[in-house]
Amino acid sequence: MKTYNWGILGTGSIARKFAKSLHLLDNANLHSAGSRDLERAQLFAHECGFKKHYGSYEAFVDDPDLDIVYISSPHSHHMEHTLLALRNGKHVICEKPMSINASEVEVMISEAKSRGLFLMEALWPPFQPSYIKAREILESGKLGKIVHMSGKFAFISPYDPQRRTYNVELGGGSLLDIGIYPIMDILRFMGHPDSIEASSILSSTGADESTSVIFRFNDGRLAEAYSSFVNMAGISTDFNCERGNIILTRGRDRSQHLLVEYEGCESEEMLFTPPAQGYQFEALEVMHCLDQRLTESHVVPLQFSLDLARTLDAVRKRSGIIYPGRDE
Repeated sequence: MKTYNWGILGTGSIARKFAKSLHLLDNANLHSAGSRDLERAQLFAHECGFKKHYGSYEAFVDDPDLDIVYISSPHSHHMEHTLLALRNGKHVICEKPMSINASEVEVMISEAKSRGLFLMEALWPPFQPSYIKAREILESGKLGKIVHMSGKFAFISPYDPQRRTYNVELGGGSLLDIGIYPIMDILRFMGHPDSIEASSILSSTGADESTSVIFRFNDGRLAEAYSSFVNMAGISTDFNCERGNIILTRGRDRSQHLLVEYEGCESEEMLFTPPAQGYQFEALEVMHCLDQRLTESHVVPLQFSLDLARTLDAVRKRSGIIYPGRDE
């Protein structure tokens, strides 16, 4: 089994979670950490077990021994940092959303393909055991077809115009930060909607505090997605099918609960608690693909990331969310 040298660009909270997951993988070597601040990079590397650290992103990606870069910088910098890594010959897994808008995602995909390098958006759910089990049940046909879906992701994030979550210059707002999850679920399980309706409550910074979306399909199916920073609605995805339901929920600690309700039968409950909150499954997929000399994942293909970005663009257009200088 080939061992790959991993590096993390950006040293925030999500980077620490991802680093923790890499420790579980025998073929992942924690090689280096990169930050714009040398002291921050050094502290992160020491705390998370990386062998090397760099005080500039340019020096970080220039390391000839680095194989794979995990991009964990703010949304607004995903394209810039992904292109920097690709142009220095590194494979990339980029934290969601892939970038601020679909046109930027197209540039990133084009760059990766032109260089024959691997690129994947770090979408957490499709690799999780609860999600895989839900798909298995749905594909078995026991519940019939999905006729309706409802997804939500909401928690209280105290208002602060300086925080990333409320800073539109950094791509802040509930839609790109957490609304992407229920929207992703709907696209994966129901396909592309024929029409989209959306409405947002904007904060004084212009970032959306809450966003609600309705997806309509010409065959009569419906789906709703909701995200918010101003209530504790939690995280869940409901699948309403012809002969039963699946209710998928998870806590902020990423513990995963699956409830299956069959028509005329007792319900079935399952609990999944993967170590390191399950982030290691994304890293495993990257290395598995590289072992097979693939430049994209079959689980999260580049076309899906582009379709997701286009859907998010459509939602923002209808709900009035604007990222200055990044919207056409």
